[in-house]
Amino acid sequence: MVTSFPWLTVLWAVPIVGAAVVILLPSAQRVLAKWVALVVSLVVLVITVFLALRFDPGGERYQFVESHRWIPSFGTGYILGLDGIALAIVALAAVLVPLLLIAGWNDVSDHAAWGGRSTHAYFALTLAVEGMVIMSLVSLDVLLFYVFFEAMLIPMYFLIGGFGGENRSRAAVKFLLYNLFGGLIMLAAVIGLYVVTAQSDAFAAGTFDFREIVAAVSSGEFVGDPAVMNLLFLGFMFAFAIKAPLWPFHRWLPDAAVEATPASAVLMMAVMDKVGTFGMLRYCLQLFPESSTVFRPLIITLAAIGVVYGAIVAIGQSDVMRLIAYTSISHFGFIILGIFVMTSQGQSGSTLYMINHGLSTAALFLIAGFLVSRRGTRLINAYGGVQKVAPVLAGTFLVAGLATLSLPGLAPFISEFLVLIGTFARYPALAVFASSALVLSAIYILWTYQRMMTGPVPDEFMEGKDRLRDLVPREILVVTPLIALLLVLGVYPKPALDVINPAVTHTLTTIDQPDPVPQIAEGPTP
Repeated sequence: MVTSFPWLTVLWAVPIVGAAVVILLPSAQRVLAKWVALVVSLVVLVITVFLALRFDPGGERYQFVESHRWIPSFGTGYILGLDGIALAIVALAAVLVPLLLIAGWNDVSDHAAWGGRSTHAYFALTLAVEGMVIMSLVSLDVLLFYVFFEAMLIPMYFLIGGFGGENRSRAAVKFLLYNLFGGLIMLAAVIGLYVVTAQSDAFAAGTFDFREIVAAVSSGEFVGDPAVMNLLFLGFMFAFAIKAPLWPFHRWLPDAAVEATPASAVLMMAVMDKVGTFGMLRYCLQLFPESSTVFRPLIITLAAIGVVYGAIVAIGQSDVMRLIAYTSISHFGFIILGIFVMTSQGQSGSTLYMINHGLSTAALFLIAGFLVSRRGTRLINAYGGVQKVAPVLAGTFLVAGLATLSLPGLAPFISEFLVLIGTFARYPALAVFASSALVLSAIYILWTYQRMMTGPVPDEFMEGKDRLRDLVPREILVVTPLIALLLVLGVYPKPALDVINPAVTHTLTTIDQPDPVPQIAEGPTP
């Protein structure tokens, strides 16, 4: 569906322009900068809702398409389009960013850093990340996607390095170096893809048009040298594996998540990192279907290890924020596992998991951040008896934690169940191995809740200036929509799956991977 109005351009440009407006406001207008950023994020949410209502899941694969010439001599264009998978992640970003701005309302002090404009910078950088993430999700040109895939690292680097904990500079550099290295490898693969399309008879000239390349690959007109295509696949996959992150490329994530402010950490883990798993699903599978099949056993093995590794390491953490960061590594393992088993249940579950992980991680990390801001320490053993003095905080923490361990009735259960069913259809042993994380997740969540929220109440929690306060209205405003979405999607995921499933079917058809036929053993004839 090609529209006359450039909705997708407006969608990504609004937060980028909003970021520029916020940073240009007078330095004394700190409160105005916050409100402008919040209004801009709500405008993005309204546009996203409008597009979601107009999106036809049974219609054309890519809708609201915009196509313009950009650099014709390089075979690249300004091509945007929205499918069901991209729409789901765009909706996640649009819902979370306003809540993150409210959650981080008082995270930045009015000190002289950034030339007295620290508040402006913090809110502008958050909007910039949102705009670049959205642009990378709606791009249908490989080079255009790569530009924004890399560009989003810059505002995220400043959010980590400019704000947060005392080791934030080291964490920010580690984040940037890991991701830039992956991006450089991917750049070589992007250039290589252009070269092989230029040498192929399937194209009049080299091209970066994703739709054109995928159509040629699917029809069999474009068949590259297997060794070359494998190298190009690995170049893309390496960058996405770092961004996602896939074990063992995860080492940058815990430090970055702990040292950033809670809102920035959620922006990174729940929104920005989804571009990595989205890239695997769109670019790795569809541009290189044969290579994806060749490397499938390796990737799903690494994903399954990541599922169990993240859960085991989380159990041993004494820092509550680092514990939650390691749970994300386990969850990303589930997402990648579902993508590469190449079944409809697995990929639908993975896409739904991207949404549900974003919601559950946002809820758990932000609530933990609210608690840490009161006590001033991330150590689990510094707490106890919180449910007696702050029952709303403890109760919402419990619900978010139960969602993280995929309790039936909460959103992540459906997605994790689909991933495991899809995995079992092709790799039963691997599905059983990954299922062990369900028990491990129950251990780290329930044990953490027991240590922090139950038991005797420390004296300083009860009286004086250090008295532990329950959630205030601003914090309740942040947590309530997240808990509500976890409950609604837990009992009624159909609206999300109705949008996701047709896009997954298109992907599996493109890469010629039908679901395996169940094998039914024949019993003796009576």
